[in-house]
Amino acid sequence: MPYKSRNESIELLILKTLNSRISLSDKDKQYYFNLKKGNEGEILFDTLTDKLQCECLILNDLLLKLNNTMFQIDALVILSDTIYLFEVKNYEGDYYYESDRLYKKPKSEITNPLNQLSRSESLLRQLLQNLGFNIPIHASVVFINPGFTLYQAPLNKPFIFPAQVNSYIKKLNMITRKLDKKHRLLADKLISLHIKDSPFKLLTAYDYDQLRKGITCIKCTSFSISVQGKKCVCEECGHEEEVTAAVMRNVTEFKLLFPDQRITTNVIHDWCKVVESKRRIRKILERNFKKVGVHQWTFYE
Repeated sequence: MPYKSRNESIELLILKTLNSRISLSDKDKQYYFNLKKGNEGEILFDTLTDKLQCECLILNDLLLKLNNTMFQIDALVILSDTIYLFEVKNYEGDYYYESDRLYKKPKSEITNPLNQLSRSESLLRQLLQNLGFNIPIHASVVFINPGFTLYQAPLNKPFIFPAQVNSYIKKLNMITRKLDKKHRLLADKLISLHIKDSPFKLLTAYDYDQLRKGITCIKCTSFSISVQGKKCVCEECGHEEEVTAAVMRNVTEFKLLFPDQRITTNVIHDWCKVVESKRRIRKILERNFKKVGVHQWTFYE
């Protein structure tokens, strides 16, 4: 059980919603797919660290700042006498390493993850020193995708390859030393310093009128939804969802995309589209939000 769980970033959630409601540019679509694939790799690594039985504190997805410099940590495992820092990469395909550079075959250079790892390790070490903790850091790049191959891989680099991940986790599990109060104090301090709202938002501009309205299927993302009694039924895959749950999911999407807009019956009725009754929308909002104002000035928060 992680001491700090991983959540999808606001950036990824927004792009996921936009991808179903607007035609993203090729650049934005590629950026979205890269974020999505990276998140999937991190979640896969989480399923392995979740199996750790040794005494440890697992902190996933930390965004920290030191002297106005931001740095991100994919996964941190605090053990008794060492902190293990992991940079997780979900690369797929054939790569090769040459002269401290990483290439995807045939010859497309990509950013060497060791550079990012080294930067994060250095900044974390300085941050720990500032907080009064002197604990060694062991930093590694984890290539989590089983479809990844690295040719000419150097033996002296802190790489963990797909076939080595399970054995590496087992090795950590063999550590029997106990944690004490200082470890939990450190974990709590790092969590308190975590920056929840990432400043790295490189999104294309969008407005309400551009976006496709309607409820999407939670299973297949189709807009082919019909309301049948208390259920929203997908005509593509047959999945059923309670109308209330589907409307509330759409409200969450609306709030994500337009955080400064007020939630009103008319707005959500237009946003959901397939729920014909405004009265039904109003009842759902009244049950789930605080009602503010009266008559045409009513909104929900």
